[in-house]
Amino acid sequence: MSSIKLDIVTAERVLYSEEVDAVIAPGVEGQLGILPHHTPLMTTLQAGELRVKKGREEFSLVVSGGFLEVRPDRVIVLADTAERAEEIDIARAEEAKRRAQEQLSRRTPDVDMAQAEAALRRSLARLRVGEKRRRRQTRA
Repeated sequence: MSSIKLDIVTAERVLYSEEVDAVIAPGVEGQLGILPHHTPLMTTLQAGELRVKKGREEFSLVVSGGFLEVRPDRVIVLADTAERAEEIDIARAEEAKRRAQEQLSRRTPDVDMAQAEAALRRSLARLRVGEKRRRRQTRA
């Protein structure tokens, strides 16, 4: 079976750089499934779960936006921020969700609604991936 090189990069670090079998990414228009020999493309990512399949293994990361470029020989994810599932602090994500919901409920002129909605989407994505990992660990 063929593979494709995946590079996941943020401003702070190279988070991942290996050959993989498939990438499922949260594009702004829906989930994107990328396999080896995919047609080249470039798209914007939204906050969500980025899944990586390598052999029988599958793992998740959370990205908070950025860009995805598919080239003939590689997939490059330039993420605003990215975290591996095991790096997610559930309590911190819950607190971020609570703060974002509080800001959205106030709806006063000093609240940037777009920023509060983006913060809510980021925290919900982190919670989804963190809880998913926790459930897998409990079953194992």
